[in-house]
Formats: sequence, structure tokens, C-alpha cells
Amino acid sequence: MTTTQEGVRRAPEDDDLDLLTVVPARYPWRWVAGAVTLIVVATVVHGLITNPAWEWSTVAIYVFNVAILESVVLTLTLTFLGIVLGFLLGTVLALMRLSASPLLRGVSWTYVWIFRSVPLILQLLFWYNIAILYNRIELGIPFGPTLLSVSTMSLIPPLGAATLGLTLHQAAYSAEIVRSGLLSIDHGQLEAAAALGIPRRRQLSRIILPQAMRTIIPAAGNEIIGMVKGTSVVYIMALPELFYQVQVIYQRTGRIIPMLVVATIWYVLMTTVLSVGQYYVERHFSKGAARNLAPTPLRRLRGLLADRRRARTGEAS
Repeated sequence: MTTTQEGVRRAPEDDDLDLLTVVPARYPWRWVAGAVTLIVVATVVHGLITNPAWEWSTVAIYVFNVAILESVVLTLTLTFLGIVLGFLLGTVLALMRLSASPLLRGVSWTYVWIFRSVPLILQLLFWYNIAILYNRIELGIPFGPTLLSVSTMSLIPPLGAATLGLTLHQAAYSAEIVRSGLLSIDHGQLEAAAALGIPRRRQLSRIILPQAMRTIIPAAGNEIIGMVKGTSVVYIMALPELFYQVQVIYQRTGRIIPMLVVATIWYVLMTTVLSVGQYYVERHFSKGAARNLAPTPLRRLRGLLADRRRARTGEAS
């Protein structure tokens, strides 16, 4: 703003703006923090490369070992069974918790309370030793004759006990995740759907679940990644999953550090793939909420390469 001879203030004109000096903002501490971070990262990388105790040659030998690959398959199998069955049971428990029946609400709340209170390792040990309590499982008429009798040891082997323990444990947490997603939906939408005569099943599949998934998916992704690492607890059943197999090898060879690095590499690889999958699932269910979705990393890379191609073409012409 400038002042005229009459003392009236006027807005600056374009010629006045051209005379102004533009001083760029300076962020010295940002540069200091970046330099310190770069030094720390370089130090860590240098230690990983130069320290012979890591034994990278041994890591290269065992990272694709047949026993390690089979243990990775078992780890993924336990994760898949625990998550799928756990979320199916958890969804039933969540619907029971939201039911108008006090009995169903009470049973669901009690289940979640008990299975979240007991550590997973204790639950696995309980199911692994279930034959001590029940030698046989019998099916028949209540308080009447038995129609079918099966040995507990043959019906629930170690793999079945591990799957059962992981499923029941995961169901308690999945129930709360699903319940929070269902409760995040505005009740007015359900009232509007009911006023339009939309059946309850269609309300659930077309209105509630697509919106609830935006809340469920991030928490469910954390549970899946946690399950990948949580399967290491089944080593107490002597199941040859990744962590157990790594232990067997380093106890036989004495190569503790490189075998732990092998396990770390596979755990990081599995969780990375799951994180990428979670990103695209979240993006899919965000279509109705975000008008313009941010481009994916692959699209950004393609756009960057296209811009460089156009720049080179312009320079050549």
C-alpha cells in the first residue's frame, strides 16, 4: 500500500510490484535435520555392508533353502486360515453384539472378553493338549445315545490345533473391528433405506458394508500383518513354520545372526506384499468417498517417464 499527497492510501500497482524484492523463505533446521538423518542412514548401511558378523554369504545360501521355503508356505497357510476363519467368526460375533437379543449380546461380549484376556500362547497350549481333558469327541442326542465318536488326537492334530487357536484368538479382535465399522455408518441412512422398502440383507450388502469397509480395512490390514508375525508362536507345537525352522537350522549350524537375517528378510517381504495389497483395497473402497483419487505409485512413475520423454523430444526438436 502507498500513500498519495492527499493522505489517501491506495493499492499497489503492477509497476510497484515489480520493484519489490522477493526473499525466499529459509529453513536452516530442515537442512540440518536432513543432514543428520543422512549421516545416520549412511552409518547404518556402512555397518551392514562392512561388518563380517552379518555373514551375508551364509544368508545368500539359506534365504532360498528348500526347508525355509516350505516354512514360508506353512506360515502363509496359517495366516490365511487364521485371518479368513477369524474374520468370518468375528463378523458373526459383531452381528450378535449389535443384536436386540440380550442373550446374543451377552454371549458375544463374554467371548471377546475371555479371548482378548488370555495370551495367544496359552490358548495354543490349551488346544494342543485338549486330549488331556477330552479323549474323544462324541456327537449324539443331548443326554441320550451317542451317534458318532471320534478320537481327539486324530481329529485335532498339531496343525488343526494351531489353526483353531489362531482362529478363535483372531475372532475376538475381528469382532471389534467389524463392529466399529458397522457403527461408523450414519443411522439416518438405514432409516432412509427402510423407508424405501429395501430389505435388510440388501441394506447390509449395498449400503452398510461398502461404507464400513473404509473403517474396517486399515485395522484389518494391521491384523493380517500381525498374524503373519504372530504365527511364530506356534513354534511351541513344533510346527515347522518360518521362525521354528530358522531355530532348527541355527542350532544345527551355529549361524545364529545370518539365520535371523534370513527370517527377517522373509517377514519383511511378506508384510510388504500385504501392505501393497492393503493400499489397493483401501483405494478401491475409497472411490465413493474421494472424488479424485491420488495416482498410484506406478502411475506416478509412468507420468514421470512420460514427462522426461516429452522433454527430450522438445529439446531434440
